[in-house]
Amino acid sequence: MKRFLAAGLAAALLTWNATAEDGPSMPAPEKEHEWLKQLAGDWDGEAEMFGKPGEPSTKSKGTESTRLIGGFWAMIEYKGDADGTPFTGILTVGYDPAKKSYVGTWIDSMTSTLWQYKGSVDAAGKVLTLTTEGPSPWDPAKSATFRESIEIKDKDHKTFTSKIEKDGEWITVMRGEYTRKK
Repeated sequence: MKRFLAAGLAAALLTWNATAEDGPSMPAPEKEHEWLKQLAGDWDGEAEMFGKPGEPSTKSKGTESTRLIGGFWAMIEYKGDADGTPFTGILTVGYDPAKKSYVGTWIDSMTSTLWQYKGSVDAAGKVLTLTTEGPSPWDPAKSATFRESIEIKDKDHKTFTSKIEKDGEWITVMRGEYTRKK
C-alpha cells in the first residue's frame, strides 16, 4: 500500500511539474517599451518653475534616478527642493498594449494627489507627451488639464516640460534640463 501511495504521489508531482512548465508564458516587452530604456540611469537637473502670469519664476536643482522594472516600466525618482523645501517625486511610465498608449502615475512629497497619465511618443521617437487632470496651481478648488513631456535631446540630455491649459492655451509652468551623470 505504501509503495502504491508513493508511486501515485510521484506521478502526481511529475504531472503537476509538466503542467506548470506548459502553463501560460509571461508577456515580453513590446517595441514601445524600448523607448523607456533611454531614461534609465542617474541624472542631474535644473528646473525653473513659473508662477502665475506676471509673477517671477523660481529655480531649483535636483537629481533623478531612473530604473527599469522588468522591461515594462521606468520608475523615475526625483529629489531636490522647491522654494528651499526638500522635495521628492516618483513618476512611473510604461506602455499599455490594451490601451495602445503610454500610461503613468506621479506622486510627490508636497501633495496628496495621485496623478494618472496617458500619452504617446511622437513619430520621430524623441518626445513622450503625457496628459492628466489635477488641481490647478492657481486655484486648487478647480481642476485643470496638464500636458507634460520628456524630450530626448541625445543619450545624455533630456528636457522635461509641464504645461497647463488655460483658456484654450498651453502655459508652461515648469521646465527642467537634465544631464546624465558620468
